[in-house]
Amino acid sequence: MNQRRNTYRAALRREPDAAAPRQAKVARLHTRYVRVTIELDPALPDELTRWVGPPVSALLRFGAAALRPLTSTGTP
Repeated sequence: MNQRRNTYRAALRREPDAAAPRQAKVARLHTRYVRVTIELDPALPDELTRWVGPPVSALLRFGAAALRPLTSTGTP
């Protein structure tokens, strides 16, 4: 009973990705002379969001801070 409980708890702590590998999206281009296969990782959008998000939000904050004095000195 104790071993079964420990096994159950260990399974709950495991990451869901460890149980099943992710399927890659495959795009194929076949012509008479060229054959190209491109595989995209399904986690690519999450990775891009993680890497691109902070610089983009920093640029937006900088732009808002730069425009704030211009908008506050508008017409009386």
